[in-house]
Amino acid sequence: MRIAVLGAGAWGTALAISAARRQGSSVVLWARDHEQAAAMQQARENRRYLAGLPFPAPLQVVSGSLGTVVAGDQAPDLVVIGSPMAALRGMLATLRDVRVPVAWLCKGFEAPQADGTGGLLGHEIRAQVAPGLLAGVLSGPSFAQEVARGQPTALVAASEHEVVREALVAAFHSPSLRVYANDDIVGVEVGGAVKNVLAIATGLCDGLDLGLNARAALVTRGLAEMTRLGLALGARADTFMGLSGLGDLVLTATGDLSRNRRVGQLLAQGLSLQQAIDSLGHVAEGVYSARTVVQRARALGVEMPISEGVVALLEGKLAPAQAVATLMGRDPKVEAL
Repeated sequence: MRIAVLGAGAWGTALAISAARRQGSSVVLWARDHEQAAAMQQARENRRYLAGLPFPAPLQVVSGSLGTVVAGDQAPDLVVIGSPMAALRGMLATLRDVRVPVAWLCKGFEAPQADGTGGLLGHEIRAQVAPGLLAGVLSGPSFAQEVARGQPTALVAASEHEVVREALVAAFHSPSLRVYANDDIVGVEVGGAVKNVLAIATGLCDGLDLGLNARAALVTRGLAEMTRLGLALGARADTFMGLSGLGDLVLTATGDLSRNRRVGQLLAQGLSLQQAIDSLGHVAEGVYSARTVVQRARALGVEMPISEGVVALLEGKLAPAQAVATLMGRDPKVEAL
């Protein structure tokens, strides 16, 4: 199977490595920067993001025109977009005439644009700019380093198109990486987006040393918030009890490799938001998605107090301790979605 992964960040590289380990696979990893591509091809590893994890022989790194990567005699059977959420619209527009399955890896809501566009999930962007594309998302609880090392991981291939789900399973399912198919792309994408925002809240909780009881409460009530928004957008409730809902939330909210959790911890230590972001060296999608999550929820009449608190924190309207006090000071409620 021929696979093209577009984007040589940590996650795109990790999945390219994983796919290239499969017998019979041929994987091309495309990097936007020519010098970066040449350096990775020569070193046979991504020293910037995944140092010490060598590339399998079937993995080749290229740069240049995307047209030469996704078309021609050596056109791939599957195209995987490994760009951040901010670049997804442009990538999908470029690939709109591709006839093979396409999937993206990014999780989150697109930031609202000055012209009133934006604020969408990946499948909503695809419907706008590439409606004829057979596309979906590969999501779930996963840290790039562990996938690149071949440690056991389970992901979800979500799409309304069966051919896309089948292509993702064929490309990535292996003894170390299980891939489950799901046709609820709305639920899978909502889970992947909202869990990043909730991870900032749990990082704040851990950074303030509020204890494990507080963390458990945030994760549980955060799952309720995620589910409420998903249902309002047309998702199925059971999706949020799966890998892309509860699974991804638990990993991102508790794992030491979580960038979004780290943002919350750094804010609790007194760093400014910009200082926290600068210290990461990677994108923390929850920072950019939080406002859009709350905006979409408000427009739908969905209550999301934890996400609201995160936005107030990120905007500097509440100090870390005040954000916690605001949540704890809410009126008593019946436990329900």
